[in-house]
Amino acid sequence: MTIDLFIPCFVDQLFPETGMNMIKLLEKAGVSVHYNPEQICCGQLAFNSGFIEEAKKLGNKFLKDFPNDRPVVSPSASCAGYVRNYYHELFYNTANHLEYKRLTRNMFELSDFLVNKLRYTDFGAVFPHKVTFHDSCAGLREYGLKQEARLLLSRVKDLELVEMKDRHVCCGFGGTFSVKHEPISAAMAEQKVQNALDTEAEFIVSTDLSCLMHQQGYINKHKLPIKTIHLADVLAAGW
Repeated sequence: MTIDLFIPCFVDQLFPETGMNMIKLLEKAGVSVHYNPEQICCGQLAFNSGFIEEAKKLGNKFLKDFPNDRPVVSPSASCAGYVRNYYHELFYNTANHLEYKRLTRNMFELSDFLVNKLRYTDFGAVFPHKVTFHDSCAGLREYGLKQEARLLLSRVKDLELVEMKDRHVCCGFGGTFSVKHEPISAAMAEQKVQNALDTEAEFIVSTDLSCLMHQQGYINKHKLPIKTIHLADVLAAGW
């Protein structure tokens, strides 16, 4: 199988190692990975901020960046969920109707693709740490992820997964929400990180680096004894 790799803006600019680890995982699972270096933002930020025409322009470019009828896999449930659920509002009954239908059908978040499409769950990873898992709002509510990441983590040698209190509650990032409502956002991050600390976990794991970036910012500011890490980085550890 050949797949197209979609690397979101913030992963490209801030967490490139996660993108590289994603390629490592997919290739070990027997997948041929194609990366189009011309790809750009999917348009989620513009759409969520009410800039619909700008979102359409970015969406049109995105459709051209991924013209093949094959899976498009991303390490972000937020971006993948946006394309799957909201391109309908931008392109339904337009000249790009067939193109957007093809793309939304082929768009996958990494853990969903590994577990439900490839049926590949054991990479031989070793991660000798206690971790807790953060269900991002986009992953849980928009994309519909539930147990995929937990199943993958259960296959990691020496890893102990402990669930935090209120694990389904938002961490406070919410894209532009964290900018528009900074005091509320910071308070939600405090609550989320404290729940993670109460488990005595060493790491907070998630499928969304945007959430982890938000929580890591709070952790760094207050010099707390916990770290954040993307699921792909855990699965690529130890081999």
